[in-house]
Amino acid sequence: MNDMTRLLEIMATLRDPVRGCPWDREQNFATIVPYTIEETYEVAETIERGDFAELREELGDLLFQIVFYAQLALEQGLFEFRDVVAAIEAKLIRRHPHVFRAEYVADAAAQTAAWEHHKAAERAAKAARAGRPASVLDGVSSALPATTRAMKLQQRAGRVGFDWPEASAVLDKIEEEIAELRTELLAGARKRAQEEVGDLLFSVINLARHVDIDPESALRHTNARFERRFRAVESKLAERGMAPHEATADEMDALWNTVKAGET
Repeated sequence: MNDMTRLLEIMATLRDPVRGCPWDREQNFATIVPYTIEETYEVAETIERGDFAELREELGDLLFQIVFYAQLALEQGLFEFRDVVAAIEAKLIRRHPHVFRAEYVADAAAQTAAWEHHKAAERAAKAARAGRPASVLDGVSSALPATTRAMKLQQRAGRVGFDWPEASAVLDKIEEEIAELRTELLAGARKRAQEEVGDLLFSVINLARHVDIDPESALRHTNARFERRFRAVESKLAERGMAPHEATADEMDALWNTVKAGET
C-alpha cells in the first residue's frame, strides 16, 4: 500500500458515518475553505522563516485539505482523488510541450510567454463553453487576498499594454492619490475617502509590481517587524512597572525609536 492510498483510507475513515470523527463528518466544501486558506498561509510563513523541518508538517496539513475535498466529492459522486491527479498531470503536460513534446523554448522568459499563451487559450475555451466573451482578466479569482488579486489584475492588464511605462510614473500616481485622499478627508466625505484609500493601496501594489516586490510578502515582513518591535516596547515598559495603556504616546514612541535603533 502506498502512502497516498493510506492517507485516502484515513480520510474515508474520518468521514465514516458510524465510526468516523464527529467534527470531520459535519464538514462540507464551504466549511473547510477557511482552514485551507489558513494552511496555505502557514506554508508561506514557514518558508519565509526558513524552517524546513516544520515545512514538512505544514505541507502535510495542506495536502490533507486536498484529500478532504476529494473525499467530499467522492461521497457526492462528483469526482475522485485520482481524477484530481489526472487533471493536473494532463494540464502540466499540455502547458509544457517543450518538455513532453518536440516544441522548442529558448529560455525561462520564452517559457513564461508560452505558458501564458496556453493559459489564455484555456480561458478562451472556457468562456466559449459558458457562452460569454473572453477577457484577459478571466481566471483571476475573487477569493484571493486583495493585495494578491490586485497584483494579478495589474499583470494581466499590463500584458496587453495597459500599464505605466516605469516605476517613476507610478510614484507620481501615488502622490496624486495621496492628494486626492487628503482632499476627501478634509471634506469629511467618508465614502469617497474609502474609495481613495483603495486607489492608493492599488497604486502602491502597482509600484511593488514595477520594482519586482511581492506586496503580500512585503507586508507580512512589515507585520512581523511591527510585532517584534511592539513586543520589545511592552517589555521595556514592563521593566518600568508600566503597561502600554499607562504610558503616553510620546513615551511609547521614544521606546519604539530606541528599539528600532537597536536593530540597525
